[in-house]
Amino acid sequence: MKGLVVKNTGSWYTVRTDDGQLIESKIKGNFRLKGIRSTNPVAVGDRVELVVNQEGTAFITAIDDRRNYIIRKSQNLSKQSHIIAANVDQAFLIVTINYPQTSTTFIDRFLASAEAYRVPVILVFNKTDLLDEDDRRYQQMMMTLYENIGYQCIAISAEKGTGVEILESLLQGKTTVLSGNSGVGKSTLINRLIPGASLRTAEISDAHNTGQHTTTFSEMIELPGGGYLIDTPGIKGFGTFDMEPEELTSYFKEIFRFSKDCRFSNCTHTHEPGCAVLQALENHYIAQSRYQSYLSMMEDKDGGKYREAF
Repeated sequence: MKGLVVKNTGSWYTVRTDDGQLIESKIKGNFRLKGIRSTNPVAVGDRVELVVNQEGTAFITAIDDRRNYIIRKSQNLSKQSHIIAANVDQAFLIVTINYPQTSTTFIDRFLASAEAYRVPVILVFNKTDLLDEDDRRYQQMMMTLYENIGYQCIAISAEKGTGVEILESLLQGKTTVLSGNSGVGKSTLINRLIPGASLRTAEISDAHNTGQHTTTFSEMIELPGGGYLIDTPGIKGFGTFDMEPEELTSYFKEIFRFSKDCRFSNCTHTHEPGCAVLQALENHYIAQSRYQSYLSMMEDKDGGKYREAF
């Protein structure tokens, strides 16, 4: 029997079989995904094979090859990864300029990881209704920065419904993973997009202006107009996984463009003479924040450590 993993609560997976049944499933003890050391070898969005037992639950015995996936380093286990979602058409990264503030480091790490695994990303700037004039100017600057690199940016208020209709047209007929820091309004947005979803939302923690986790598992939700949304737990930091330093350049679109003109083919863009990237940085064709994110990911590889977004 085959099916689609639609929910992951840790040790149990809900699988929708090809004939429409929902079956609670577990992984066989010796089941491991070849080539990936992961805390969750099976992810929401995976196509799997099942063997149903007498109790009406099932064992997952095999997983189909993935088209793509979004992966990050597990926070507690530095040599293990955590797969956020598999077989997606696109990702919406929900970011907020304030309440709480999403750092450019977090955004850039997510974008680089998505580039590595061929997942297109749209940046969704939420909570525009809460912004003062200075915040709005900063948001516009951020949107311009990422649009110039080649990423689509959309400003919305999930709370008020402003701009949400733009997202509805982009979601139709596609499988979209929704990600972002805790507290950026993912649950509020899903409740707006899918009437009756009734996802629990939590107030932002006033003390630290940071979000509280309201989603503790990943779940695939069917959209009224066709397609699926994959809701994921809020992420505090985004440690990158399985990226070699020499590959990193190609995951930053604008750095990659300029790197073709470097004097040395193995240029790290940190100190070498004739480095076109450093020249572009000096001439403001590459944003300082993006370059700092690139350097911080290079440091990850040097130190082999997990780094939270800051």
